[in-house]
Formats: sequence, structure tokens, C-alpha cells
Amino acid sequence: MTVQQELASWMSPPALNVSPVPEIGSEAPSSSALPLPNPNNKPTIVTFLRHCGCPFAEKTFKDLCAFADKHPEVNFTAVSHSDQASTDHWLESVGGKDSVPVIVDHERATYARWGLGISSAWHILSPWALYNVYKLGTEEGIWNRPTETGSRWQEAGSAAIDKDGIVRWVHKSKTADERPDFSEALNALGV
Repeated sequence: MTVQQELASWMSPPALNVSPVPEIGSEAPSSSALPLPNPNNKPTIVTFLRHCGCPFAEKTFKDLCAFADKHPEVNFTAVSHSDQASTDHWLESVGGKDSVPVIVDHERATYARWGLGISSAWHILSPWALYNVYKLGTEEGIWNRPTETGSRWQEAGSAAIDKDGIVRWVHKSKTADERPDFSEALNALGV
């Protein structure tokens, strides 16, 4: 990782045509990268991560892995917009390389289909978000890691999709530090 790579993560990525966030009860946006309904006929919880290196992405991913370990009756998937090499390196450093499948969406097309676009400066740099970075570091030892690729401006979110491909729960983070409650997602799926 170079200083240039770290600085590049602060550059706003190209704007995409972002769809509205799927409504509960609607058909989930399916793609070749994220086929829904899932072929194994189980419900799915998917989380779209902030950039690899973000402490909130790390905490969200660790939470997702913990829920996946307890609920094998549900598919758990994460989506990264960092490139494959950076995502693999990050997964190895956070200890989740084989816990949950991670789809790499470096072009952010899947993010856009799920209503996740570019955030504002307040989303990232609010005093509360900055305080929560410090709090997460001091309480759980999760600090910023090098950002090899990806953008700090990309919004994060999560969804629960039933076995028929219908959206049952959606969470779009309002700020960088806001993380999904996967218990709510499981409740929405009846698990």
C-alpha cells in the first residue's frame, strides 16, 4: 500500500445511475454477480461493505460472520467494491477469508442496483462518526487499516431476501458508522 493509494480512496468515484433502494415486498435486484433467489433455495442476508480498510466495514463483516456461524439455514454474503487482490488481502488480515462468501463489485454496479451511491462529507466526517472510529478502536481493537483500493465515499447497506427472492428487510446506513442489525434481518426472514 502506498500513500498514493490511500489518498486515492479520498477521491470521489465516478457517479453511477443509482436505482432506488428496493422496497420491502419487492423482487430483489438479481444479477450474475448476486443471483437471487439463491440457487440453493435458502434465504439470503447480504451486506454491502464500505471500503476495505474501514473499521466499520470490518466490524460489520465480523458481525456477519458470527451470524453465519450460528445460522447455516441462511445464506450470508458480503459485497466489496475494492478490487479482488485488495479484498483478498483485507479478508486475510481481518480473519474472515473462508467465513462468508465475498463478491467483488469493483465497478460498484451491484451497489447501484441496490440504491447505494456516493455519500456526503457529513456521512463520513461527522463528529459522531469520527468519535465512533475512536470508540471502536479502543473498545474492540478495530482501527483503520490501509485502503489499497475502494472509495471512502461509497455508501453501505444490507438486505434480507427470502428463498423466493423477495426483499424482507433493508438497511441503508445513514452515516459511515451506522451498522446493520442482523438480528432484525433474521426476524424479518422468520428465523
